[in-house]
Amino acid sequence: MRTRIKICGITRPEDGVAVANAGGDAIGLVFYGPSPRHVTIAQAQAVVAALPPFVTVVGLFVNASDDEIRDVLDAVPLGLLQFHGDEPAGICGGYDLPYIKALRMAPGLDVAATVACYQDAQGILLDAYRSGVAGGTGEIFDWQAVPEGLKKPIILAGGLTPQNVSEAIAVVQPYAVDVSGGVETAKGIKDIKKISAFVAAVRGA
Repeated sequence: MRTRIKICGITRPEDGVAVANAGGDAIGLVFYGPSPRHVTIAQAQAVVAALPPFVTVVGLFVNASDDEIRDVLDAVPLGLLQFHGDEPAGICGGYDLPYIKALRMAPGLDVAATVACYQDAQGILLDAYRSGVAGGTGEIFDWQAVPEGLKKPIILAGGLTPQNVSEAIAVVQPYAVDVSGGVETAKGIKDIKKISAFVAAVRGA
């Protein structure tokens, strides 16, 4: 089974197209104001309008209000939701769309027990932990800390680059990998060559 690829933090139409052209499976749109990769609804609409078919559009939220989420859903055709805050399963599953739940690998986190709380999630994204930061840190975590036998597809994130993603896949054997800063020239500005190199490294793994 091949490893799927999501490129997160897309802010420009041309970057979404670059992901599709390189062979990426999904793009991530960040609807979280404090993030340097945050997009407005208008920006998100422009990105989605430029995409070819068969690229999944993932909307990322961090402890967003119900109104905020529904405003986005009314205006942007998302295929998947990603919850990156402290949202319980009852909230995540309340929008008639499939979702993935992000877990930050904090010291002492019981990953298996936490994953079990999200029975209806399509997958679990594991990201690096930094206190007070919701994600996008550019830091890796100890890949050996991912327990075996988790009951959900695992999406590996956190500090991935074209240079280290092959090793990460070998250690974790995730369903998918998720990269943002590792394929950028600046926060929110993607580098086409780095995207292509990342996709090639994943395919080679």
